[in-house]
Amino acid sequence: MKLFVEMGHAVAIALVLVSVCGIARAEAVLDNWRFETGEDGVVTASLYATNKLITGGGALSYSPILTIACRANGEPHWTEWLQLNDGVSASRKITMSVTVDQGSKFDESWSVGPRGRTLVRDGADGIRRLAAANRLQLSWRFGLLSGRGEADFNLSGFGEAVNQVAGNCNADPP
Repeated sequence: MKLFVEMGHAVAIALVLVSVCGIARAEAVLDNWRFETGEDGVVTASLYATNKLITGGGALSYSPILTIACRANGEPHWTEWLQLNDGVSASRKITMSVTVDQGSKFDESWSVGPRGRTLVRDGADGIRRLAAANRLQLSWRFGLLSGRGEADFNLSGFGEAVNQVAGNCNADPP
């Protein structure tokens, strides 16, 4: 009888450890993501690029930030944007070269935000294309003579981040 009680305790402890480790692993996957809910009801998850870009003056470097956003009661419902420290010279639209995992490179049209420091793409299809991805590479021109920018993102936890944003936004994931 004592053997069964001890085995029961061992099994219970093992189940607790598996549960805690599973939660810890899920939290560790989301550690790279930063979540916010704005006063306007926009729910976001943001991720820093794994690479650095050098600012126009060359003295500082920074990592671009990819953000996915959901508007609970607005249109477009889902949006993604890339935040930069240096602005692009385009005024309305920019062509972004996109590579998901090791797939083929394709071009998308992104809108240029205020002061050219935010590149925006509206629609759930942009979020949906990344659902099973591990890596995202974005490339764009800063201007006619000022070269290209590139951002490389490790998308670990992307699905969990989208689900958390959707849950906080009271929306279905794309």
